[in-house]
Amino acid sequence: MSRTDDVVNGIKRMILEGELRPGERLPVEKELAETLGVSRGSLREGVRALSILGILNTRQGDGTYVTALDVSQLLAPMGFVVDLQGEGQTRHVHAIRRLLECEAARLAATRITDEALDEAKALLDEAERLLDKAPEEHERVIEIDIAFHRLIAAHTGNPVLIGMIEALASRTVRARLWRSLREEGVDQRTHEEHIAIWRALRARDPEAARIRMANHLMGVEESLSELPADGDTPLVE
Repeated sequence: MSRTDDVVNGIKRMILEGELRPGERLPVEKELAETLGVSRGSLREGVRALSILGILNTRQGDGTYVTALDVSQLLAPMGFVVDLQGEGQTRHVHAIRRLLECEAARLAATRITDEALDEAKALLDEAERLLDKAPEEHERVIEIDIAFHRLIAAHTGNPVLIGMIEALASRTVRARLWRSLREEGVDQRTHEEHIAIWRALRARDPEAARIRMANHLMGVEESLSELPADGDTPLVE
């Protein structure tokens, strides 16, 4: 184990044992290096690693702080791990997304607020207005799609589930845009499936919401059998 690993594990231990709390400033560099038994250079490398992971935040001229340890932020690197899997992994990523989002729909059905339902309906109304527009509007339709699913996840009451869905959401954008551009009538069908999900949420019916979400995402997953190599699909920034 490297000295940098000693720093990473040592600071993690301090957080887990309550010696350092969310939002709290770390001890000065000399003191912390002595506590962990490492050099200042190793300490700085460990702090940089923990900053990338969203655990620490260095403020210029003010010191280094423990972040709020927000679950979504901490799980964000999971998306990078998915990116590293390379070509041919979109279907596998989508299969996991389907499992997570079906559970999200089930949970959200009993927790979603009236205000959130109104917000979701406004998104769907905008999508409907764009269905017959020129191809350049496809990107906005996909943005609305992501926002709709994100809103559902946000009302599950489960921060870990929210973080995992958020980390995976953008990883299927390329496939969804390709499907939107190549598969005739898919935007209209997707919109109708979203409306069905919304109605189940409005009815506060967990099982119906889960089934509607599963039906929607299975259709997307089945279409991925025709997906070309990743390098041949259009990108959405």
